[in-house]
Amino acid sequence: MGILNVTPDSFSDGGRFISRDAALVRAEQMIADGADMVDIGGESTRPGAPPVPLEEELARVVPIVEALRNVQVPLSVDTYKPAVMHAVLDAGADMINDIWGFRREGALDAVKDRNCGLCVMHMLGEPRTMQLHEPMYANVVADIRAFFAERVAAVTQAGISAARVSLDPGYGFGKTVEHNYQLLAHLAATQPAGANFPLLAGMSRKSMLGAITGRNAGERLAASVAAAVCAAERGAAILRVHDVAETVDALKVWQATKQADVNRHH
Repeated sequence: MGILNVTPDSFSDGGRFISRDAALVRAEQMIADGADMVDIGGESTRPGAPPVPLEEELARVVPIVEALRNVQVPLSVDTYKPAVMHAVLDAGADMINDIWGFRREGALDAVKDRNCGLCVMHMLGEPRTMQLHEPMYANVVADIRAFFAERVAAVTQAGISAARVSLDPGYGFGKTVEHNYQLLAHLAATQPAGANFPLLAGMSRKSMLGAITGRNAGERLAASVAAAVCAAERGAAILRVHDVAETVDALKVWQATKQADVNRHH
């Protein structure tokens, strides 16, 4: 999943891909580089980010979805506002990626009767304040597993097929560095008991990588690729990344190694 930020203030590529033409070129490049889907975001959700007014978010994302609706890969839209969900689904989006996990009033209604995927993310608090106070969990992996179980129940009770759902532990969304690495190490254990939902991992360029490497957001390519491979190794089905070509190369090496291992044992 290639990240297409159409925001002036994203932490890692803010402002570079705002215009419709630039966004199209960027999306086409990511697809050429091997992206299987594109995730379009019109509101920065980095820690401390201010909320974006509804009209502004609509003006940013709807034209991009309309312009990209004929590319050959699914389009995901990163939003938690039900009105934006309605508008982008009308415009041709295939998936809604909600940092609030469809907890806001009207969110489940917005997607219920649509043929779209849902990515349910875990977040403690809200973007503006989620990293201000030390986030606390009894057991971060178990707590997120319980959150996912509760959200899956809410989704299915709304009449939405569980087959449409993927889950994202929300790296960096109300978590300490230690919490983030616990969640990476035990990614598969965040699955609700007996379930097998596609797990999404989004760590690209995040501060959890800077904390380990001492590098700023623009210098975290190697760390991002390593994190993506670690997540794939631990069961991630979807990797949300800025650097598509590099991640695809790393995954090809990882997959070839796995295949060689399988071949040897047959």
